Amino acid sequence: MIERIVNPATDDKDIPEQEIEQTIRPRDFANYIGQDRLKQNLQLAISAAKKRGEPLDHVLLYGPPGLGKTTMATVIANEMGTTIRVTSGPAIERAGDLASILTNLQDNDILFIDEIHRLHRSVEEVLYSAMEDFKLDIMLGKGPSARSLRLDLPRFTLIGATTRTGSLAAPLRDRFGLVHRLEFYRPEEVRKIIERAAKILSIKIDKKAAETLAVRARLTPRIANRLLKRVRDYADVNGDGIIDHLTGLKALELLEIDELGLDPADRMLLTAIIENHNGGPVGVETLAALTGDERGTIEDFYEPYLMQIGLLERTPRGRKVTPKTYQHLGRKPTTTDSQQTIL
Repeated sequence: MIERIVNPATDDKDIPEQEIEQTIRPRDFANYIGQDRLKQNLQLAISAAKKRGEPLDHVLLYGPPGLGKTTMATVIANEMGTTIRVTSGPAIERAGDLASILTNLQDNDILFIDEIHRLHRSVEEVLYSAMEDFKLDIMLGKGPSARSLRLDLPRFTLIGATTRTGSLAAPLRDRFGLVHRLEFYRPEEVRKIIERAAKILSIKIDKKAAETLAVRARLTPRIANRLLKRVRDYADVNGDGIIDHLTGLKALELLEIDELGLDPADRMLLTAIIENHNGGPVGVETLAALTGDERGTIEDFYEPYLMQIGLLERTPRGRKVTPKTYQHLGRKPTTTDSQQTIL
């Protein structure tokens, strides 16, 4: 996938950026901006669990990348006053890897598995009894001499994060007591997130510049923080380090981020649908071929935001652009496009 500043996924190669992101992440509900309904539900569940002296029910957090699933898991651990162990689905290759992690947990600890939908099926099966009965079934030996051994596990809480709930096996999904979706943020909430991050990083930014960045951050905190750092670089090199409205606009123009937060890759995708397929509908496999990306990239990184702001629609026959898309790109629909839009 091409490098995009508005890509909400993290880059494992960019260690300094990850360290900065860890610094600005909130550690409690008081500093966590947005997701009010989710916070209310979790605060209630946490208060009840602490009152009873029990571990929190297993939690599944889902939604587009960059909305704060990992951050929320850390906040939950801090609010519970417990230790969190962080891993990811692709990192747990065998059932033995998971068994090693589970047996090293303590009572009330939290195990956070990012991209839990990418767990191998054999690993998922080990989780079933671990989540439900806090037992671990392992096989010793092979062939006729093999025997089963059941170990007691500490009473832990599993927090899973995924961008694709449909890819989770139903038996695993059903074992989560709390299932919550993280929604896109409102521009006002993103502005507050930018101002909070700027304060932590000692960046001077005025309110109008913060509002401009918030509108173009695709309603996603991770992208907002990334834009803030890139605009800071521009202000340091081409100004006095202070981000005002004009400096912000010039930096965003250099980054080719337009007023709706679209980058060249987004505009190329929408333009391809208009020029090559008369505005759609067109299949996602065809779109993947047009952009050179995989189908999963289209579905996870392009579509959610484009659909959220009303530039792209999913239909039974494929994806198609909307009248708003033509207006934003400064194009006029042809007769064929207009007829398909009406249909």
